[in-house]
Amino acid sequence: MTLLRDMCYPTPSELALAARALADEHPGPVRLRQAGTSRGGLPLWLLSVGPSGRPRGAGVLVVAGAHANEPVGGATALALARRVLHDPALRAGRGWHFLLCADPDGAALHRTPRPHSLLDYHRNFFRPPGPEQPEWAPSLLPPDQLPPETLALTALIDELRPVLQVSLHGTDLGGSWVQLTRDIPGLAEPFAKSAAELRIPVETGASDAAGWPSPGPGIFVMPQPGADPGGAFHPEDTRLSTWYHAHRYAGTTAIVEVPMWASDLVDDPAPHPDPRGALRILAGRLDADAALVARVRDRVPEPAAAADAAALLRAVDWTLALIPRITVEWTGSGAPAEATAASIGSIDAFGRRLSLRAAAMLLRVLRAQGHPAAPGLDRLVTGWCEEFAARFRARRIPVATQVEHQTRTVLAAYERLVTEGLDGPDGPDGPERMDGPGGAGRLDEPDGTVSA
Repeated sequence: MTLLRDMCYPTPSELALAARALADEHPGPVRLRQAGTSRGGLPLWLLSVGPSGRPRGAGVLVVAGAHANEPVGGATALALARRVLHDPALRAGRGWHFLLCADPDGAALHRTPRPHSLLDYHRNFFRPPGPEQPEWAPSLLPPDQLPPETLALTALIDELRPVLQVSLHGTDLGGSWVQLTRDIPGLAEPFAKSAAELRIPVETGASDAAGWPSPGPGIFVMPQPGADPGGAFHPEDTRLSTWYHAHRYAGTTAIVEVPMWASDLVDDPAPHPDPRGALRILAGRLDADAALVARVRDRVPEPAAAADAAALLRAVDWTLALIPRITVEWTGSGAPAEATAASIGSIDAFGRRLSLRAAAMLLRVLRAQGHPAAPGLDRLVTGWCEEFAARFRARRIPVATQVEHQTRTVLAAYERLVTEGLDGPDGPDGPERMDGPGGAGRLDEPDGTVSA
């Protein structure tokens, strides 16, 4: 694929064109249709591979682009679609469905198709605030305020009732890990093998999954509904996200993370000598860095009509508002007395990226306004990017390598769900799959296809 050879992340429009070409080339097993519309009026495209007319609950839903700043998922979705198309065993009796970009509005603002450095990546960075993220919105908003992207995604889950939902994510710098809404026994071995072969470190102490059970290195099982949410450093409750929506149909969700730049520091199992002391230092640095950004933010007037600037500033304000709550968590009574070097390294990276992202998005607004504070903030962003890369000895992971690792991990998760019979005692269409809203129709009917 040219986009992969050129080390370029595909845009939503490029994904749609490639998917349309695949559907035109294979009009029987491949279908493309619009599954919804974004807040900005952009189409949400669903690519389906496999038999049409199959009873619901027999297949897989792969979600790409849920976070605008994690663009690898779309390329992986296309690679997976081609792999499934040419492997009869994978699509025998089961449909695979690929939501090519869950947030095209966000993707249009995060304009880094070919980043060669962390600074290059942050020059046009955008990550929307939590309530505007399709997967996270249900954990932060009442049902009557959910964005259309979230409603389209949950409607897909209701209609397809997938045995496996996969959400393809990425991190700027670190390692690879997998989060599961239910354990998939046996997944740790092929996941670790793929990572080792491709020279991608396994993030054994991912800050996103702090306090969660880990059945194997880099594999984390999320809290179950009704259980304590654990110690993750986030305001969102994963149990209210769209990831758990598949549970009403006995489905399982896997979130597959892969880094753009790798660091072996997040794969160090050695005990850290003083986790609480380290967290106090990290919290102090994060507070100080956030204060630098906040002082500049206070000097920026609200944009009168610039939609892009308004979106960027909402994201800046959301990020800055998170930081005091996070530093309290790091320095409170719940801070771990024992932790690995990998865990502290992951938290260190998490803190660095929070203040850096806020500064990078604010810088975009300052530049557009010709604000006199732009040069100073530019120097700050440049310095933080250089320090981040140097501290973690960052090395770039080619796009094709990221895609291959995600593809292998998705197929391994699917194979273990099927071979172990974890999709229900009576198979994927067994009686344990409950009826739900929107379940009367099927998205894979041929009369629902439209042109991109």
